[in-house]
Order: sequence, then structure tokens, then C-alpha cells
Amino acid sequence: MAYIITGKKHFLDIHVHGAEHYDTRTRRRDDILHIAKIHGECGTAFFLPAIYPASVEEMRQNMGAVKRAMVAQRGGAKILGVHLEGPFLNRGRAGSLEGSNFLGPSLETLARLVEDFEDIIKIITIAPELPGALRVIEVCRGKGILVHMGHSDATYEQAEDGKRAGATGITHVFNAMRGFHHREPGLTGFGLMDEDIYVEVIADMAHVHPQSLKMLFDMKSSDKILLISDSIKGQGWGSGAIRGAGGMLLGGGIALAAAVKNLIELGVSQERACQFASDNPLAYLGIKDIKQTLSFTA
Repeated sequence: MAYIITGKKHFLDIHVHGAEHYDTRTRRRDDILHIAKIHGECGTAFFLPAIYPASVEEMRQNMGAVKRAMVAQRGGAKILGVHLEGPFLNRGRAGSLEGSNFLGPSLETLARLVEDFEDIIKIITIAPELPGALRVIEVCRGKGILVHMGHSDATYEQAEDGKRAGATGITHVFNAMRGFHHREPGLTGFGLMDEDIYVEVIADMAHVHPQSLKMLFDMKSSDKILLISDSIKGQGWGSGAIRGAGGMLLGGGIALAAAVKNLIELGVSQERACQFASDNPLAYLGIKDIKQTLSFTA
């Protein structure tokens, strides 16, 4: 179901793994186009397909499907590139991802991963505490790739190191990371308190408790919050979070407009909720000409 919040805002979801029966673990261009169609029908104007951690070859095949879809696309939510969620992540903070697919950070692996795809890789998520991660972050930033910290057991100080190396954001804050402790604020505390860092947040009312959302909105500058769906494929998509065995959270099951609606119902103003889903991510990716960006190649 599409929620029409406002005709003046163009929602940009920077973290989408899939929808309904389709996800980004594919070699098929049409699977990606189906995801674009579904999210577009739900009110999303732009999105970044998020690539799951896997072998370098498999991740490259998945990026190839996205790249072919970008060329062929004529409708739906406009694909702007990809968000690589891994593979340089901490197995101890895998969450619903398959930790055996995580790889140690190295410049050699990075070079093999991004070759021929540097033009479409917009964001990469890295655990900054891993040996070699800081140098990989520096090189990614040199290539113009935004770096998020996530799936990480980083301490507050290690998160600061990641920022100094060039990281500018945090992937789905609160989820799959060291939590806040009064003697060790961790990556969560860093995301809440650092004035420069952007934070992704999932607002399906399952991944983050409503009171934790309110705390985030009270503590964090409005222009540093990036609302995401973290949408994956799964039964019941469109009605809430996707869960697995034992009720384990696997990912989001709603599109961005429904998340905006959730925030409004939580008491967030429509203007601010739309800022999190539109103005902020558009500015974060450096998009200024909405009309031109929305157009498809003839």
C-alpha cells in the first residue's frame, strides 16, 4: 500500500535489499527491476539496492545485475547505485547476515571487489575495529565512496578512529552493533553523540523501540538522520518487519513512505519525518537536480 505523504517530497531509500519475492542476491537484471517497481508503487522515488556480503565474485555478480538494471530501467523507483553492506564486517555482530561470508579488510580484496563498479558504488559499510579497516576506509573515501560503520563491535574510540579515517555514517543505528553502556558508549553512543556523523535508522517499530526512536530524535541533529527501510524479501512484505525462526528479525518489510507514516503517528512532525526520508539522503548523496536525476536514459 502506498502512503501519499506529500507531493513535494521525493523519498530516497539508501538501504534496500529487496521486496516481496525478489532480492539483490541475484544475477538477474529483472529481479532488480521488480524491486524498483514495488518500491516505486509504494512512494519511493530513488533507492540504492543493498548488496549482501558474500564472496567477491558473487557480490560482483549482484552488482552486475544492478548495473544492467540501471541501463534498462524505464520506471519505478530510480536506481542510483549500490550500497555494499560488507564484506568487511565483524562476525560477532552479524545480526541476520551470514557471518561466514564476512571477509577481512584488505586493499587487495577491495580492489577486486570494486573494479569496473566504482561508478555505481555510493556507500560501503565497514566495521572500523577490524585489522586493516582504517586503511580501507581511507582508500574508499579517496575513490568517492561514502563509508558507513556497521555490523561492528567498535568501542567509542574505535568509532572515532573510523571517522578520522573518513567514515561519515552509521548503518542502521542500534542494530547489529555494540550497544550503549555507561562505561563504554560504543558505536551506538558515538552515533547518538557525534555532531558530524549521519545515522541510518529503521522505523518499522520492530527494529528500534519507539522510545529509542524518540531519544534519537531528541539527541540527534535533524539533518543527520537518514530514514531507511532495510527492506528484504519475505512473506508478509508490506505489513511489517520480516522475521525468521523463533521471531528473529531478518529485515524490514515496509517501504519508506510507511516508515514516514509510522514516525508521524509517533508524534514526529510531517516536515521533520519527510526530511529524514527525502531532504537528508538527497543532500547526503549530493543530489541537487531532482528532475534530471528522476529521468531515465532514452
